[in-house]
Amino acid sequence: MFDGPHALDLDPLERRARLRLARSHRIGPVAFHEAVSHFGSARAACARLATCSNADIDREEERLAGVGGRFLVIGDSAYPAALAAAAGAPPVLSAIGDTALLGRPTLAVVGARDASLAGRRFAAELAATLGAAGFVIASGLARGIDAAAHEAALATGTTAVLAGGVDQVYPPQNAGLHGRIAAQGLILSESSWGTPPVARAFPRRNRIVSGLSAGVIVIEAAARSGSLITAQRAAEQGREVFVVPGSPMDPRYAGSNSLIRDGAILARDSNDILDILGHPSAPAQPLDRTEQKQPRGDAAKVLEALGAVPTAVDELVRRCQVSAAAVAEVLLALELEGRLERHRGNRVSLM
Repeated sequence: MFDGPHALDLDPLERRARLRLARSHRIGPVAFHEAVSHFGSARAACARLATCSNADIDREEERLAGVGGRFLVIGDSAYPAALAAAAGAPPVLSAIGDTALLGRPTLAVVGARDASLAGRRFAAELAATLGAAGFVIASGLARGIDAAAHEAALATGTTAVLAGGVDQVYPPQNAGLHGRIAAQGLILSESSWGTPPVARAFPRRNRIVSGLSAGVIVIEAAARSGSLITAQRAAEQGREVFVVPGSPMDPRYAGSNSLIRDGAILARDSNDILDILGHPSAPAQPLDRTEQKQPRGDAAKVLEALGAVPTAVDELVRRCQVSAAAVAEVLLALELEGRLERHRGNRVSLM
């Protein structure tokens, strides 16, 4: 359907058509992708369907620009690669702040709104330590765990994903934090400007938080916590799910402990996370030509599955049994080496 998560910027007319299609009533992410696939392009879809007007897009673009924001359209090189590789990726994101953060490894920290003081302190400690290790910290700008993680990661990089429009501050007590993240980090939303944060938008927001991230860390999730939705989306997207354990007598940990029982990774501290995901800020080891010819781990699996016949990226993820983010990283490395060719329909082949 698209030319891949690291495609060059779109033709301006196609980009505008994708904005119009994505901002049209009754066209959500699934319908957007189906329409583009069916008609062959957003331009062709807009010629056949009732979509919002160019004037509507102009107005929203002007409002975004007025606060230093911009649109990120799927297919743009600035659109986050890990999210683009996820099923049902948002066609358009509104962004305020430092979009360069989207090019760095990201971890999500999520948890209870009514978190304990100990939980908030632990979230802040994890976010600060993982930020210092090189990860951008993503969360949903909610009270409690989310806010603690954002605050602690402001100096190293944090991304807040909102359920409403990027101009909508929710909850109101996080207005100051919203402003600091806009100035020092990044605010993202798939909702249009002025859209209030309604209940059904929060699960959709959660899939973006997980989709941006290599892994999701859950702290103090009760039995029906929204954090469990984020963890579920992360697992579906092939991301790692880390959970901070708690007392079985504390209802704030009922959901967390259930995730561990069901196979999530127990995280006692940042080392348990870094041991699995590595240290992004660690100096890169020089790679000689021999090492390039003998890939290991995920790279070896992906390379073995590739050939001269174009293969869908989704099929590679299923066949190799590795995360979508890992496949995207291997494909990018091959592309930079001049060994990969991208085809329509998000398919790739070796050159």
